[in-house]
Amino acid sequence: MTTRENTGTTDMTNDLDGRTSPTGAGRAGGSRSSARLRTTRRTAAAAALALALGLGVTAQASAGGPRSVSGKSSDNITRVADFYGAYIDAVTDEGGGDLADALRKHYLTPAFQKELNAWEEANHADGVLRAQNVPLAWKVTDNGTADHTEAVVTLTWSKNTTTRLVVDVTRGSHKIFHIGAKGVEGS
Repeated sequence: MTTRENTGTTDMTNDLDGRTSPTGAGRAGGSRSSARLRTTRRTAAAAALALALGLGVTAQASAGGPRSVSGKSSDNITRVADFYGAYIDAVTDEGGGDLADALRKHYLTPAFQKELNAWEEANHADGVLRAQNVPLAWKVTDNGTADHTEAVVTLTWSKNTTTRLVVDVTRGSHKIFHIGAKGVEGS
């Protein structure tokens, strides 16, 4: 690393060895460029050593790059992803029961809310997740269909365990009217 001191008449360079010398002293042709070259070489050598030892790589790998999430409220796949993300947060967070209920009222059709309540009583599990536990992660994929949107929600429970749910959404009201192992049309 090079630092410069302005002493009034002569620029001084303080190099990595702790030596202080005038930037042009004793060298032909103004050797600011050779001082820079030495500094560049030392910096490159330090960087190579750090990489060889694995320093810096760990920090970059653990920090990761910036991430973004986007969507549109008019897009049913976005709405399913928003619902599952918020719902999983609500059932995971302490005191999130009221929020989970409010999300169900907002995203599900009234008829499906009744159907889901009956399923939950019979199965003693959360009908949205089709389980008694809360997943570690989730992914929503568009599965198509003509008169409504069918989304596949993959819930991840552990490294090797996932559940696949089919979620059907109306095109007009953007409300979920079915959650199950198969879609309403049997897919």
